[in-house]
Amino acid sequence: KSCLTRLSDQRDLQYKGDCGSGGVSVARKICYAVGGVPYQMTAAAMGVSLQIFLLDVVKMEAFYVSMILFVSRAWDAVTDPLIGYLVSRSNWTPIGKLIPWTVLSMPFGVISYVLLWFVPPGSVSQAFSVPWFLAATCLFETIMSCYDVPYLSLNMFLGGNQRDRDSATAYRMSVEMLAMLLASVIQGQVIAVYNTEKDGACQQLDQAHEISQSTRKAFLTSALVMGALFFLCTLVLLLGVKEQQSAPCSLQKVQVSYLTSLKLLVCHVPYRRLILGFVFTALAFQMSLGNFALFCSHVAGLGAQFQHLLLLLLAAASIAVPLWQAVLVRIGKKATVIIGLPFIPAVIITACVPTNLSVFMIMCALMGFSLATMFLLPWSMLPDVVDDFSTRNPSCKDLEPLFFSCYAFCTKLAGGLSAGISTMTLHFVGYRAGACSHGDGVVTALIVLFSPVPIALLLVGMFFFRSYPINEKQRSQVICLTKSEPVFQQAK
Repeated sequence: KSCLTRLSDQRDLQYKGDCGSGGVSVARKICYAVGGVPYQMTAAAMGVSLQIFLLDVVKMEAFYVSMILFVSRAWDAVTDPLIGYLVSRSNWTPIGKLIPWTVLSMPFGVISYVLLWFVPPGSVSQAFSVPWFLAATCLFETIMSCYDVPYLSLNMFLGGNQRDRDSATAYRMSVEMLAMLLASVIQGQVIAVYNTEKDGACQQLDQAHEISQSTRKAFLTSALVMGALFFLCTLVLLLGVKEQQSAPCSLQKVQVSYLTSLKLLVCHVPYRRLILGFVFTALAFQMSLGNFALFCSHVAGLGAQFQHLLLLLLAAASIAVPLWQAVLVRIGKKATVIIGLPFIPAVIITACVPTNLSVFMIMCALMGFSLATMFLLPWSMLPDVVDDFSTRNPSCKDLEPLFFSCYAFCTKLAGGLSAGISTMTLHFVGYRAGACSHGDGVVTALIVLFSPVPIALLLVGMFFFRSYPINEKQRSQVICLTKSEPVFQQAK
């Protein structure tokens, strides 16, 4: 025991020599966090308005919208883990192993995102518009995988120790919440243009209306603005973050095949349970928030206040991230996941009294606090699983990107499933694109999609988080072994 203690102390000194006495600097953490803005900003914009854009602007049938949203996420099922494996096999360059992927993906990501909101002339025919938007969505998702997977994996190569990585994750989540807030402001203005035009047409004609060029230009302009922000954030990441090589180890490490790597990950119990818990909770939140705009418009009658309600929700989430970070440091990550979910009573009360604006605002703030836990905790727990896997499988080499890519895939899969299920449900209950009003069947479906279904999914996710095996005591032991192992091998 005393030998291991001395070796651990020696390893701590080595970390300090490599990373400075203060570990990872605040400036580097902020620059790393800014790199997460492009993905969250575009994902938030698509989550808020892509469904409305395809249904009411492009005038696409709900069945085809559901197909596009689901197929694009299914495409991610192939690309995310595969890109994670390709990243893990990449060679080291003068600027690192992961950062070149983000830099080279940026221009293609900007172009594909703009194409996603561009309505070509003559696209009124569904025979043309469906393949166009399906191809644009799949292209964008593929390129964003090439950007996001190496970016997420970069957390393991910032230098410092586990506490530094947890702190960097908290910085990233805070900045990403602000990015979602900014995206919601931008898209909120676009939705406001659309709602104003729609309300005016409905008051005059009381029937389905045609979307003018001004609304289409508003969607395209917002895409160009986000493309410019995409470029700036990637530049900050490139200039502000220096990727660190992993600590050397005398054990002979081996490269394993793609399928073998996936099998190793799936068979690792902590990773499997964390993934399952994350999938169900992410699906619950995205199912509820994905229908938030339609719920406000057609159930609560608060379409004009949608932007302000969404901003309130995201502002509460932004404030809650540092608070939850302080809580998890004090009581542990697993306990924080369980207690950080006032989401269930919030959606129940909102579904019961949707037209009361004051109650709706209070519940939006509570939902924001819960949203912060879903963003912060799973991503903060993932490095612990990676460390545990590395301790149990010391000969496996450079699988960190594959861990993060499969995790990112689960986020996108949850988003695709929620969007596909929601849109298909609306198709079956008779939702009509561009209609000024809808029947009771549509209203009931939106209530069910907003409250009972997410609650059931969330309870299933909590069951898996409850069985997650890594607690604070076990985490401390893993950290000690991770620090001691390379020096212990050298002592031998």
